[in-house]
Amino acid sequence: MKMKNFKELKLYFKFTRQQRTGIFLLFLIIIILQIVYFFADFSLPQKAFQEKEKWMSLQSEIDSLQTLKSEIKPKVYLFNPNFISDYKGYKLGMSVQEIDRLLAFRKENKYVNSAREFQEVTKVSDSLLKAISPFFKFPDWIQKKKEFVSEKKDYVQKINFKKEKIVILDINQATQEDLIKIYGVGEALSTRILKQKEIFGSFVSMEQMNDIWGLSPEVLTELNTHFKAVLPANFRKIAINDASLKELSQFPYFKYALAKQIVTYRSMNGNFTNIEDLSKIKGFPVEKAKIISLYLEF
Repeated sequence: MKMKNFKELKLYFKFTRQQRTGIFLLFLIIIILQIVYFFADFSLPQKAFQEKEKWMSLQSEIDSLQTLKSEIKPKVYLFNPNFISDYKGYKLGMSVQEIDRLLAFRKENKYVNSAREFQEVTKVSDSLLKAISPFFKFPDWIQKKKEFVSEKKDYVQKINFKKEKIVILDINQATQEDLIKIYGVGEALSTRILKQKEIFGSFVSMEQMNDIWGLSPEVLTELNTHFKAVLPANFRKIAINDASLKELSQFPYFKYALAKQIVTYRSMNGNFTNIEDLSKIKGFPVEKAKIISLYLEF
């Protein structure tokens, strides 16, 4: 009976060749996995730890800055107590009633001019006044009202002086030194003005300054303030009805072509009686007619 049972049990341990091969491979895999488990490094890459260290360092820096910020007391700047708002008063430690007293006082268009007046109006305690009054800043004219009034009178007296009378000179008699005295006129511009005067013989109008290159509107204003054009006693005008072609062409406002037309027109139509007759000629600078007429004799 026992032999029979043993034989039946033996059947369970009897394997085919394929089964033995499979069991062998299974044991081999188990052994390899055990070796890998004991010898392989399953720790996280070093890079991951470096990133973690950076974040931890940054977090520590943020924590230290927050701690430092909490330790820093807010800076109080100087202020005029007449303009304390509800929020400002609350931050200073004033009660609602004290703030309301100040606002009611201000509604009457009144101002406190000292720390003492501030306490009288608001009824703040001595300890609070001692803490906040060093930051009060009142206008200088309140602190030094008498000095301000005195200084103002002195200032008014100083500016109340007689203006220096401007001496107007003849532009035709002006020297280079006279011209350089004008603000904005240097050596170059003064030389240019004198050269232009030499070309015309004399200036007949201050409007001629507008034709001189380089004179700004401000300089022109200054020149007109300090100078005027006065014709000299020996000023010789051009006889428009008798002047030759050469004489007319030498006049700065006439070109040779215009001078030739003037002579031709005069020979065909007779003498010119006024500047209007002359301005009918083609090419005549009509915009300069007023100044040109002062150089001509009809």
